[in-house]
Amino acid sequence: MAGKKDFCQVSIYSLDLEMADSACVQEYFNNISSKMYRLLFLLWASFFSAQSYRFVYEYKIKPDAAKKDSVITDYMNLDTDGKKSYFQNGVKYERDSTYNADKSYPALLKSRQYDRNLNYTVEKDYAQKTINFYDKYKTVSIITSDNEAPKWKIVNDFKKINSMNCQKAVADYKGRKWEAWFSKDFPVSDGPYKFTGLPGLVVSVKDSENDHVFDLVQIKKISTVTSFIPKNNKQMTHAEYRKLIKNYTFTSADDIAGMNVDSKAGVIGLELKDGYVTKLDYNELKKSGKQMDALIAKKLRMTNNPIEKD
Repeated sequence: MAGKKDFCQVSIYSLDLEMADSACVQEYFNNISSKMYRLLFLLWASFFSAQSYRFVYEYKIKPDAAKKDSVITDYMNLDTDGKKSYFQNGVKYERDSTYNADKSYPALLKSRQYDRNLNYTVEKDYAQKTINFYDKYKTVSIITSDNEAPKWKIVNDFKKINSMNCQKAVADYKGRKWEAWFSKDFPVSDGPYKFTGLPGLVVSVKDSENDHVFDLVQIKKISTVTSFIPKNNKQMTHAEYRKLIKNYTFTSADDIAGMNVDSKAGVIGLELKDGYVTKLDYNELKKSGKQMDALIAKKLRMTNNPIEKD
C-alpha cells in the first residue's frame, strides 16, 4: 500500500490534494505566494529603474543652534534615474537651469530665493555605492567623497504616511540620532541628503532634536535627470570642508562678484563668487554705512547647526 506523497517536493502539475498533508499544502502555497511576490517586486523594481522620478522633500532646518525657535522651510529635489540620484535645492536647480540656458545674471535676480546653506548637491551612484557632496567656497568648487551610509536598525513599527505603507528605522549618524520612515512601495534604496541603505524610499527622516526634518511631499515623473555639477572640483575630506565653512568670514572684496542697485524698487542684487545670488534691502544697507559688510555677513551667515555634527 502506497503511503502519502511528500507533497512539498511535488510540482503543481503532479498535485494530489487527497494524498497531501494539509500543513504541506499550506507551505506549498506560501512558497508560491512568496516567489510571486518577489517576482512582482523585481519586475516593479526593473520598471521603476527604467524611469526617471523627482521626489520633493519639505526641509525644515534650524540654522542657529542658540535660537531653536528660528526655523527655515525650503524644498529639496531628489532626482533619480534608477542608476544615480542628485539631491539639491529646488530653486537652485531652477536657477542653474536658467543660467545654463542664457547665462543671464539679471534673470537670476528675478528668480525665487533660497537659503545659502542649501547651495550643495549630493550625488549617489547606486552601483558603485558612492556618495559625493559638492559645494562651492568663494571661487573654489569642492567635492567631498563620503561612502559611509547610515547603519540602520529596522524597527518593527509600521504606519501609513500619505497612503504609503511605511516602516521605522533608526541610526546614529554623523553625531546625531536619526529616525526614518521608509516605504517598500517605491523599490529604490534612497532618500534625502545621504540617507540611503534602506529597503525602500525614505519618506520621512528627522534627528532627535528636530533640528533637521525632511518630509516627502510630492512625487512626479520627469523626462531626464540633469545635474549642473562643475567639471573641476577640489577634493577635500568632510572635516576639512566643515573647518573651511566654520571659519568663513565675509568681505565685499573677497566675496562679491557683482552688484545691481535698483533704488526705485529699494533692492540691491548681489552675486557672490560662489555663484549664490540674493536680493537685500537697499535702504537698510545704505543706512548701515561703514557697517555694511557686517550687515551683509549677518544676513548671509553660514549655519552653526550643520546636519553633520562630526
